[in-house]
Amino acid sequence: MKKIIPLTLVLAASAALYLVAKPTQPVPMTTSAETTAPASVYDFTVKSIDGKDVQLSQYKGKKLLIVNTASECGYTPQYKELEQLYKQHGDKVTVLGFPANNFGGQEPGTEAHIASFCEKNYGVTFPLFSKVSVSGADTAPLFKFLADKKQNGTVDSAPSWNFCKYLVDENGRVVKFYKSDVKPLSPELLADIAK
Repeated sequence: MKKIIPLTLVLAASAALYLVAKPTQPVPMTTSAETTAPASVYDFTVKSIDGKDVQLSQYKGKKLLIVNTASECGYTPQYKELEQLYKQHGDKVTVLGFPANNFGGQEPGTEAHIASFCEKNYGVTFPLFSKVSVSGADTAPLFKFLADKKQNGTVDSAPSWNFCKYLVDENGRVVKFYKSDVKPLSPELLADIAK
């Protein structure tokens, strides 16, 4: 028993010495972007339809019309009006299309297929982005922000179908939500863009 006690003391002293001498691991620092909730749409980076990072802050100074799109929907012909809006009123508003497959499986294609379909059938030149989820547990962060008044300060509406639209002002603040049946060249939408 006398031999065990000194050995236990030696082991305890060694452990204490190891803990004191052991180099500490650096604690990862969180950036303000990780701890601060987004203040505007400009705080988001999204993927273009060809997989490149796009910072939405590059659109500062213009209104944005953010639309969840689909290629096999009854509202798909709105691509034509969205393109007209982009061409005719591009000095005031930029259209941003986000393909989504949340409603009835109406956007089953790959990004390459979607881009080809939009260009071939509707001559789309406005920016298109990688397919995202706009509804449910896997909703993309941008669309969570757009649909949550606690975050964006104004709008509390999530897309209920394809071709819902969010109007964002020149400072990146969400201004208004439009349901699918509001056409891109409707008097209501054009009046809001002109404000």
